[in-house]
Amino acid sequence: MSSAREGRLAALVDRLVANHLDGVLITSLPNIRYLTGFSGSNALLFVSARDVYLVTDFRYETQAADEAGDVADVRVEASSLWSGLWTLLAPLPGLQALGFESAHLIHRDFQRLLEQGERYHWRPSTELVEELRARKDADEVALIRTAGAMAMEALRETLDGVRPGMTELAVCGALERALRRAGSDAHPFPPIIASGPRSALPHARASDRAIAPGEFLLLDFGASAGGYCSDVTRTVVVGRADERQRATYEAVQEANAVAREGVRAGMRGREADALARGVLEARGLGERFGHGLGHGIGLQVHEAPRLSRLAEEVLPVGSVVTIEPGVYVPEWGGVRIEDDVHLSADGAELLTHFTRELLELT
Repeated sequence: MSSAREGRLAALVDRLVANHLDGVLITSLPNIRYLTGFSGSNALLFVSARDVYLVTDFRYETQAADEAGDVADVRVEASSLWSGLWTLLAPLPGLQALGFESAHLIHRDFQRLLEQGERYHWRPSTELVEELRARKDADEVALIRTAGAMAMEALRETLDGVRPGMTELAVCGALERALRRAGSDAHPFPPIIASGPRSALPHARASDRAIAPGEFLLLDFGASAGGYCSDVTRTVVVGRADERQRATYEAVQEANAVAREGVRAGMRGREADALARGVLEARGLGERFGHGLGHGIGLQVHEAPRLSRLAEEVLPVGSVVTIEPGVYVPEWGGVRIEDDVHLSADGAELLTHFTRELLELT
């Protein structure tokens, strides 16, 4: 992976040149991990055409050297990372215009730039690294594919044990244990487990509500492999489905299929969104699909690009995105079916393989 990180750093330097910057301060931990491999919780990264400095604290002395030492000059700071940063930058020649990640810097640290780094001209720089991260290389796609397989294995195990009367929290606990058994190195986000009328809450948290026979059960969750996430959703019926449940499910199932099969690199995000939205609108359910079709995934579960009604950004070759149409009817219930898709130069590759037929758990 060191050659991949060297390539990412070189691409970042090219972007610095294009933006007339002499260097950039990276404070986003996912961006630091993407560029150097360092996965700790406390670090600053400075990148210029000549230098790559990673500043961290004593807890990560060995880890930082192991993970990032092949691409960065690792410095362990005993007191403040910021003091260490200024000490490193002071003797470096030719530094005037420096970028900083305005979307990832709290006000207190911005004040440090203005006061302690007053000798430099600081310029807000957005999406410098995020736009690089949107295009996954083969190793990144392989990790997301693995995370998808882990999630599918955990889902099969969990659904085998679901019975009427179980609480959402009990299902959530079983799913989290199954994810660990499948090899997931983290939970990318707290699983969304929602039953009955609560399945109409797109981002519900698992509760102590007991699942009744004949109700929807929505499970939205992910696994992590090497820090890379999957993000999937399935909706099942615990018991037998009625006619309305089947009709709603079939509408979302069709929307998912049309979008999965039609999405392509080079589309705008709004064009991809329209693939699924048109299906639901034709069935009179468009108003109950209140969120975007999907988003990028990678080191974070939500990253560029976006697929929504307003998204003008072009979906780049190499991106991995979610396809997650849903219908939500308050006080009745909701259905969402979500898959992960790699947008290669040759078309869309499905990374999550689990039935999208309506499962009735009896």
